[in-house]
Amino acid sequence: MRASFDNSYARLPEQFYARQIPVPVASPRLIAVNRRLAESLGIDPDSLTAEELAGNQVPDGAEPLAQLYAGHQFGNFVPQLGDGRAILLGEVIDRDGKRRDIQLKGAGRTPYSRGGDGRAWLGPVLREYVVSEAMHALGIPTTRALAAVATGENVIREAVLPGAVLTRVASSHLRVGTFQAFAARGDTEALRLLTEHAIARHFPDAEGPLGLLKAVTQAQARLIAGWMSVGFIHGVMNTDNMAISGETIDYGPCAFMDAYHPATVFSSIDHQGRYAYQNQPNIGIWNLAQLATSLLPLIESDREEAIDKAEEVLHAFPDHFGAEWIRLFRAKIGLVTQDDGDGALIQGLLSRMATSQADFTNTFRALVTGDASEQLTDPGAWDSWQGEWQARLAREPDDPAATMRAANPAVIPRNHRVEEMITSAVEGDFAPFERLNEVLAHPYDEGPLTADYATPPLPSERVLRTFCGT
Repeated sequence: MRASFDNSYARLPEQFYARQIPVPVASPRLIAVNRRLAESLGIDPDSLTAEELAGNQVPDGAEPLAQLYAGHQFGNFVPQLGDGRAILLGEVIDRDGKRRDIQLKGAGRTPYSRGGDGRAWLGPVLREYVVSEAMHALGIPTTRALAAVATGENVIREAVLPGAVLTRVASSHLRVGTFQAFAARGDTEALRLLTEHAIARHFPDAEGPLGLLKAVTQAQARLIAGWMSVGFIHGVMNTDNMAISGETIDYGPCAFMDAYHPATVFSSIDHQGRYAYQNQPNIGIWNLAQLATSLLPLIESDREEAIDKAEEVLHAFPDHFGAEWIRLFRAKIGLVTQDDGDGALIQGLLSRMATSQADFTNTFRALVTGDASEQLTDPGAWDSWQGEWQARLAREPDDPAATMRAANPAVIPRNHRVEEMITSAVEGDFAPFERLNEVLAHPYDEGPLTADYATPPLPSERVLRTFCGT
């Protein structure tokens, strides 16, 4: 791997991480390399080898480590988690001058593995590759997939399954849980160093810890509104899965909705619906409150005064989220101007979609072609909404069709297609994986394969539960 590493996190004190060399695998083989991403990182894609991407060899300039963090998992605080199956190789400065982490996911046990094997099986690696790259193409901040490698070894989950390693790229892997780890230990000096590092890396205009909290709050509001606009459900919004950069991170039991309902849950471990589609904004602010709590000692020496200042920042989240949500959903129905009744108009459509269990993606896309009524089971309900909508569109200065095409993808990573791709890959056929990536790279375009990949699942194809790779 010919890359110019500059490892700022590795220069922090060693209580932030554990130095860890990846554990070699038996017979690494390249599955995919994201050539465009490699080039944007200033890396020659032809220099990427299976040996390095599997962890059998450490690239020159890398300083492998596993990061420490804590986290609330389904509301329960765990004071030490950390990278149990991921190893940060190091950081590079990309061609836009931005610092990016390069991490191997599934690279073997670390001091934070807590009894786990430190490995990943092929299915979750390919799911994260496909979904993270699809999110990037949709224009939503996300970690990226640089490569996937088969290990030539098996891992044991619910069955004996083929192993793999994902090479992940991120603005950083700093999480809310990273701050929680040092706050829980009462290590104010480490917390201060981490805050300074985070500000310098992500939000250089932020003024101190309160400025950091403001910036993260705004970034998360934008991110979650983006998820909502494409029907995405993260599935496990634990504080250790919330990157302060505002990027989507840790694609475990994630899913895109087919039939729309705000209470939709896919994750097999979310028994109470804590992370349902409609709950994501509330969980976002809950997680931000945990970040704020961690930062209190740095905000003010007087705890009550620090709480007041932090609460003022957090109370702005609904306004940030609401402004971004309505901007995105206005565009989805062809609006660029603002009207006080737009929120009610959008909710009117969503309510009708929920009643009909209409396909989320196809209903919005069909607004462009005039076929949206076919997505609803009650023609009368559509007619009553369409009249209001057309009256509102008449006041728009721009072409609403162009606005809607740019806001409503024709294709998403539908769950049955992802599962189909994984099943084929386990059997040794990676053609569905390659086709899926090809189609999802241009989600707003109508290409020759679009129709097949835009079709909702048949009843027998529906995926109702998704699973973590661990």
